[in-house]
Amino acid sequence: MSIRSFAAELLLPSVLQAKLRNPTPTPTGADGKKVLASFATLAEKLGYLSKADVLLVRDAYKFADQAHLGQMRASGEPYITHPLAVAGLVADWRLDAQALMAALMHDAMEDCGITKIELIERFGAPTAEMVDGLTKLDKLQFSTREEGQAESFRKMLLAMARDVRIILIKLADRLHNMRTMVGMPLAKRSRIARETLDIYAPIAHRLGLNLIYRELQDLSFQHLYPWRHAALAKAVKRARGYRRDIVERVRGDVEKSFAHAKVKVQVSGREKTVYSIYRKMRQKHAGFAQVTDIFGFRIVVPQPMDCYLALGLLHQTYKPVPGRFKDYIAIPKVNGYQSLHTTLVSPLGTAVEFQIRTEPMNAVAESGIAAHWMYKHDPKSNGNAAGEAQRLGAMWLKSLLDIQDETRDAAEFLEHVKIDLVPEAVYVFTPMSKILALPRGATAVDFAYAIHSDVGDHCVAAKLNGEAVALRTVLKSGDVVEIVTAPGARPNPGWLNFVSTGRARSKIRHFLKTMEHEESRTLGEKLLAQALRAEGLLMPSAELDDAPALALWLQLTRWSGNRSRADLLVDIGLGRKIATIVAKRLAQLMAERGGRPDAITLTLNKFGVADDVATPMPGVVIDGTEGASVQLATCCRPIPGDEIRGYLGRGEGLLVHTSECNIGKRLADRDPERWIAVEWAEQPTRHFETSVKLLVKNGQGALAQLAAAISAAEADISHIEMDAEPQDDATELRLLLAVRDRQHLADVLRALKRSPPVMRANRLKP
Repeated sequence: MSIRSFAAELLLPSVLQAKLRNPTPTPTGADGKKVLASFATLAEKLGYLSKADVLLVRDAYKFADQAHLGQMRASGEPYITHPLAVAGLVADWRLDAQALMAALMHDAMEDCGITKIELIERFGAPTAEMVDGLTKLDKLQFSTREEGQAESFRKMLLAMARDVRIILIKLADRLHNMRTMVGMPLAKRSRIARETLDIYAPIAHRLGLNLIYRELQDLSFQHLYPWRHAALAKAVKRARGYRRDIVERVRGDVEKSFAHAKVKVQVSGREKTVYSIYRKMRQKHAGFAQVTDIFGFRIVVPQPMDCYLALGLLHQTYKPVPGRFKDYIAIPKVNGYQSLHTTLVSPLGTAVEFQIRTEPMNAVAESGIAAHWMYKHDPKSNGNAAGEAQRLGAMWLKSLLDIQDETRDAAEFLEHVKIDLVPEAVYVFTPMSKILALPRGATAVDFAYAIHSDVGDHCVAAKLNGEAVALRTVLKSGDVVEIVTAPGARPNPGWLNFVSTGRARSKIRHFLKTMEHEESRTLGEKLLAQALRAEGLLMPSAELDDAPALALWLQLTRWSGNRSRADLLVDIGLGRKIATIVAKRLAQLMAERGGRPDAITLTLNKFGVADDVATPMPGVVIDGTEGASVQLATCCRPIPGDEIRGYLGRGEGLLVHTSECNIGKRLADRDPERWIAVEWAEQPTRHFETSVKLLVKNGQGALAQLAAAISAAEADISHIEMDAEPQDDATELRLLLAVRDRQHLADVLRALKRSPPVMRANRLKP
């Protein structure tokens, strides 16, 4: 029995049941023709499946048909036409029966109220998991549409990292939706088109699905900018007519050259999409006439070695354009794409691009990761290229799980994924000659994190081709990169300004958040202990074997609304909760358990003994090692020797101002309860930045003399600014200097005033 007759036999009961259930006239589509949702057209594509699998797919069709009964698309067609079309696209990739079943039922949970349990019981867990991965989180409540959209993307991307078939079904779903958006409102079309251009088309490209990538881009462009698309499409059609003669002549010359050399090849023409032409015009600020490579040729040969033979024959036929040759066979793209690219000068002087590849390479170039299933069902084919595409695609998908481990916020996760959806790549080498593909614009820090997260966290310097370079140096293809690490090093927040990969960005943010959490907890513990001593009490133990103390902490965290003691201390350290209020509540709980204020503790909190003179005890001691939980205010830039006080901002940690800072005084008037005592340590561990204003005579070498004077005074220049419009005789400079303390700053100012170009030098205050 043929697959067509077999499918027709299977179809009959479903159609009859549908008629009995719904005796209304058959709906009409957008073109006015009657539409009949049919399993037969899908069954014609299922010749690669066994009869048992076809029965399973047909059962899923019946289930979806029943679930979507009565639902219509915006075009007026029965809704079941959409799942059938999606399943048809999936069948073109020769995916298995489970994937086809999931494609047919991909909207059942979201639109029809079908539960995951029902799907597991009837179709098995793998199919149900795929359908669940394709279901948006619309039923949950989110504060904004963007938050809900980001969370749904995260769910889908993490599901596809576990099973790549999910993203293939999703891309087929999006492609059919893009093809049939005519009946939708304009605003909705634009939103979906923008989402497709920003997320789904790049994912298709990242996985090597070139045909879908190009069509999604073109359809998105058509819906976002219909007039521009129509104008460019008309121009391309005209150009096609003008250039027909030259295209045919080039094709003839090429085929004649290969025939003469007795090399068996397939020559086919290719044309840039309207969107890629538009993008090139935007990038080069050029008109349509300046885009010369609209048309090109693809040469398909039997074996990889024949690609290089074909390249030689082409270069003998026409002259190559220097610098326009790329070998993606020796070094494939990150999505598994392999081809030789060369650009030749045609007889009329125009540039024509040629792509040379084998049949398996061509399948991967068009279908990417999906080519794995095509070759899986074809015993005659060599699946090496498809297997490599599958491996590279799976590597990227698995990297999403690494990003998820460090990123719990959905919007941030989506931001990292967008960064990683960069099609262009540079290829660099480790000192051991291992090749690594990174996005264009990647830096030495991106390279370090691509090697291992520990290498990235502890990197301090880099060497490029044997020479020391800055960590922010952008890498180029062919560079040999060596990373220098140090055990005590840690990520710098400034790295986030220049890293290019989502992996590096997520690892850096995760490390900084972890460190900030720990530093805030330590600061919160100090502040609570200090506030508790003011009540005459000592901090209760946090040891696991101290049951009464643990019960006390449990009561306190329930009162504060925190999940744990550590979270409460972090909130105090970040200023989200006031230490004195928490201490009073803790003192009350301790009193209920029989605790009484201790006179000695109360006295020690208020006074200390130094040379038999009563002096106030310090609050928080600042020595420069506090990290992100303690910040020095940039308005007054305090340095050791300044009188200071601390402001606990809401969620910002401790902010230290000088006592004379006007901004600090305004904050004190507004929130007096948030100010705490702070004091400099006797021996700070680092230099501190402060601002200095100079009036300098204009003249040759003036800046060099200033730098020499500052260096001689053992200070460093962190930043320098000058007037946008300097005067003829003098210029005002503002320097950010790193000094030890006020005495050191005074020495630096004296050294500057002795420098010949300096007319005036003083510390800049708010």
